Amino acid sequence: MSMPPPHPPAARTRDVMKEFSDVYEQQYAVALFNSVRFEIEGGGGTQSQLLHRKDPLAGRLIFSGSLFQYLEENRKWRNRFVSVPNSYTINLYESKTAHERGLHPKVTINCAGYKALTSMEEYIELINTSLPDSLSCIKAKMGSNPFIKCATQFPLILWHPYARHHYFCVMTEKEQKKWHAVLQDCVRHSNNGLSEDCTVQTPAFTDAVRRHRQAEGHYGTWDMMCGAPPQILANLVMETLHPDLRNVIGPRLKGKMQQRQRNWMLISDAVYRQVLSQTTARYDALAEACEAQRASLDARLRTDMDQIITSKEHVSGKIRALVLPKAEQLLRNNVQPYISSILEALMEPTSRGFSEVREVFFREMVEISKNSLNGGGKDKLGDLMERLSMLAFHPVKMQSCYEKVEQLNLEGLQQRFDVSSPSVFISRAQILMREQMDNSVYTFEQLLHQSLEAQGENDMCKTIQRCQDRVLKKYDYDSSTVRKKFFREALLQIIIPYMLQQLSPSCSPELPRFKELIFEDFSRFLLVENIFEEVVLQSVTKDIMMAVKEAAVQRRHNLYRDSIVLTNSDPNLHLLGETPPVDWGSLGGGIEGGGSGRRRRQVVSMIQLDGLPLAYESCLEVPGVDLIPEEDAEVSEEKREDGGEDREDPEPLESPKSPDSVNEIRGLINPIVEVEPESEEEESDTTNGTEPTAGFIILEDGLQEQVTHVTTKVEDIPRKSPQDKMSPQTMLQQLVGTESDSESSPPPPLATDSGRHDDSGFQSPTNEKLEEGVAQPITNGLGGEDKIIDPVEVEVILA
Repeated sequence: MSMPPPHPPAARTRDVMKEFSDVYEQQYAVALFNSVRFEIEGGGGTQSQLLHRKDPLAGRLIFSGSLFQYLEENRKWRNRFVSVPNSYTINLYESKTAHERGLHPKVTINCAGYKALTSMEEYIELINTSLPDSLSCIKAKMGSNPFIKCATQFPLILWHPYARHHYFCVMTEKEQKKWHAVLQDCVRHSNNGLSEDCTVQTPAFTDAVRRHRQAEGHYGTWDMMCGAPPQILANLVMETLHPDLRNVIGPRLKGKMQQRQRNWMLISDAVYRQVLSQTTARYDALAEACEAQRASLDARLRTDMDQIITSKEHVSGKIRALVLPKAEQLLRNNVQPYISSILEALMEPTSRGFSEVREVFFREMVEISKNSLNGGGKDKLGDLMERLSMLAFHPVKMQSCYEKVEQLNLEGLQQRFDVSSPSVFISRAQILMREQMDNSVYTFEQLLHQSLEAQGENDMCKTIQRCQDRVLKKYDYDSSTVRKKFFREALLQIIIPYMLQQLSPSCSPELPRFKELIFEDFSRFLLVENIFEEVVLQSVTKDIMMAVKEAAVQRRHNLYRDSIVLTNSDPNLHLLGETPPVDWGSLGGGIEGGGSGRRRRQVVSMIQLDGLPLAYESCLEVPGVDLIPEEDAEVSEEKREDGGEDREDPEPLESPKSPDSVNEIRGLINPIVEVEPESEEEESDTTNGTEPTAGFIILEDGLQEQVTHVTTKVEDIPRKSPQDKMSPQTMLQQLVGTESDSESSPPPPLATDSGRHDDSGFQSPTNEKLEEGVAQPITNGLGGEDKIIDPVEVEVILA
């Protein structure tokens, strides 16, 4: 088999981006026409009853805390301080001190395209889908001997089909669930799609991606339509490039099964990063070129809008005469019988989720009412309202809502309508639930603040009750409107691709002749392919609208009928939407008390203990469990014979690197075998070097591999006397190292930061009881007094 071309990723990316750019330029002009037409003609839409917060996360930090991360460069676990800003990226630092000093994070993870997992079984099942066929036998072995040995039984894994995977773990199941909620929120936010505020770029981009995939034969929903445009384009390239790389590179990987798998993942990540850098540069240039033409195109549109609309209606009528008979027959035989089933599958879990949002909001209202009845006053009210203001963005408190809609199941319908998975609809419903919760909270804040300014603290309980009732009534109406719109859009996403796939073979060859009916000056804004899709959409819209309207009559879904209209029912409320957000922290002490600012501005808090020594912030500590180092048994024995302890590299460890060049990738495919000298006499006569040779070597797993080069490696490692002086940091590192931990040693706690108890629902279980496995300061004062010594100051001499 011949080697692959020198730069297949670059060539494939160039070809895909060239095809995409041509389609994007066409769709950009069409999207601009639709945007200007909507602006001129105006468009209806049901007015929301609840207020919308403009920038809910301004100045907020979502979460910060500590967990254990697996470092691939030395195959060990280290404690890391994690900070999640309002951008929902995950920043990993060596310690909390490094974060507070403003140092750059060790690793920054953009979660677009990832999945957050909590078990090795889930991870193995997903990773096997991306492995080359030559490594498929790992499926049978990995169940009992996974290539990652988790330091605890509570892992957290971020999986991506192309990019690097990230491995974490925590000490308890309770902590795992809460961290999982945070990671899922990061993924959910990153996968939320493109901004709807960009009325030209977003529809142009999404339509261009969809048209490009349809040209490749992919009509259904796409799970990897997530992240920023360059990331989506990189996924588009990898969709076809990744299978080719598996077929070419997979059989050439050498070494043990686990090492081949690691090498494959490094290669996949390297290719993905290379593709992403190219799609970023090319998309930026493409978007800039299109924006440069926007002013001239906009002026031409506004001048000729009436003629363009007339021309479009004429062409649409001709295409409709061709398409409608075929579309109606397809609709009648293959679509209409399934609309009610699809709708039912969507409505049940989604309605339960929105009902849970209402229930969670109501429970928070009860807590605030209890405060007023118990005479808490404005100070306590300020604390409660400060917490309430971030309720929608608290992943732990919202988890019960999200779990309801995760039960959405389209089993049986996915194959018929080419739906890859229900994850696209689940994620969208969860985002809508979060928006409705925040709208409800913000509306309640504005109403309550207005009432308090007018009436003071008199009858505060009744005031809260009135505001609550008004908000719940508006939530019921808005959630009904939002759900009905979601159902209609989901049905279109499922049905339209199926109909296009069925109709295109017979209709597409007829479309070019309709181009003759469009004036050349208008040809940039009117594309017959887009008009054809609009005709198909119109043919099924009536059936979808009727199905949703019939479902609204059923009480069990809690949907308002379309005849119930509350437009402008509360004009005074919408005037409040223009007022600045309420600063509840100024009424009371703020979260964590004292209004300290930084901790009050964090959405999710953890229980911390004051005065706990920070001995574990050096990232040298790992859980004291039965962790087997992922090294050969013989190598481990040699290390114990040489020094008794595993030595740490004094140089700072670099982050795990994937191969960045073709030569490095070839090094992974054909690794060099290092052979140690057998005797001391050979050591004295042998120098380090690589010699060409020929032959075979039998590896530990029984496989026979061809050897082309042998590197003779000589190291002179002097033995250290046990009395040699060591720094306290080095001694502590050896004492708490992974290999020196005994099975019976209690697990030390995570690195913690000081603070107070917070009842927001997120806490670190490892710090709940100081007596259980928490490091205590050493007291050895003379004369009866207690002198506190930091553990890192203790020097230990090994006998």
